[in-house]
Amino acid sequence: MSFRREKYVPMGGPDGGDGGDGGSVILIAKEGLNTLIDFRYTRNFKAQSGKQGSGAECTGRGGEDLILQVPVGTTVIDSITGDVMGDLTELDQQLKVAQGGFHGLGNTRYKSSVNRAPRQTSPGQDGEVREIKLELKVLADVGLLGLPNAGKSTFIRSVSAARPKVADYPFTTLVPNLGVVGMSGDKSFVIADIPGLIEGASEGAGLGIRFLKHLTRTRLLLHLVDMMPYDGSTPDQNAVVIEKELERFSPTLASGDRWLVLNKIDLLPEDEVDGLCDQVVEKLGWEGPVFRMSGLASQGTKVLCAAIMDYIDDHRQREVADPELSEIADQRRTVIQAEARNRIEDLEQTRRHAREQSRIDDSDDADDDDHDVDVVYAE
Repeated sequence: MSFRREKYVPMGGPDGGDGGDGGSVILIAKEGLNTLIDFRYTRNFKAQSGKQGSGAECTGRGGEDLILQVPVGTTVIDSITGDVMGDLTELDQQLKVAQGGFHGLGNTRYKSSVNRAPRQTSPGQDGEVREIKLELKVLADVGLLGLPNAGKSTFIRSVSAARPKVADYPFTTLVPNLGVVGMSGDKSFVIADIPGLIEGASEGAGLGIRFLKHLTRTRLLLHLVDMMPYDGSTPDQNAVVIEKELERFSPTLASGDRWLVLNKIDLLPEDEVDGLCDQVVEKLGWEGPVFRMSGLASQGTKVLCAAIMDYIDDHRQREVADPELSEIADQRRTVIQAEARNRIEDLEQTRRHAREQSRIDDSDDADDDDHDVDVVYAE
């Protein structure tokens, strides 16, 4: 609130200016970032407040927006409602997650013919306060599924420049790996290799199912099956294990395009390869595409990669010709991600409940005299 005070200008009238708008919080996807580690320790972010107005109808300066850089592939979720606010899948894509407050009004705004000396002002509005959750999922065209030691890492090493760890024991892959497969000309596609699943993964066994969320954006899943399992199981039994875990994680993802890849055929007798592979397909009742290969010997990998490239090109051309197909794919992807979040959250709640129950049991044991041990004192 301000009034004009100037020599030889009686009754100058109100000249209080408006305040400035508050800054907003904006996320931007930047190249070169691979993790969300920067948000692990710093949890609270606040944009700059607007400056107050002053006399001579001077408007206050607006607050600067707070720009937070995140990796490409970050999904932003409202922690309170659970709604997805946005998906930053492209370089330099921006998303406003909190709107700055609207500026206050100076007393100049309230002058009129009947109110020539207003002493009325209005304060600025508070900006939005949001609690958000950031999820990072890799961006890949093809995802690899399979038990530990099914040969997923060996395959991605043989067809790309990626060098994930390979060893002769389970769970050598502990984090997702990406490999870019270059084809003829300038064509290429990206493969995502995630840690292997085991039976009971949906209940938390092994490394659990949390890495399956990285396959929610893929166009195609390759189900790798070891034709010579080291534990004495059969290939068809192992394939069924993965199918069940995938269905528990996301029925929509399980119903998508998935190819069966019979791996390590170089370990089979040459005259028995066809018969053993056909036997696995028959026992599974598989009706989709089937490929045979050896990732270690690079046998059949070129044929598989060529088929993948044709598949991706065909789908891209169809989506360009019919934009509705792209919208349907986006809607399906949204459903898959929602199912994935719900399943992972259910698993986390189960684990928290088990930990709490364990603490209660331990506390009950501590209350018992001498931990249920009879002590006899001898004189």
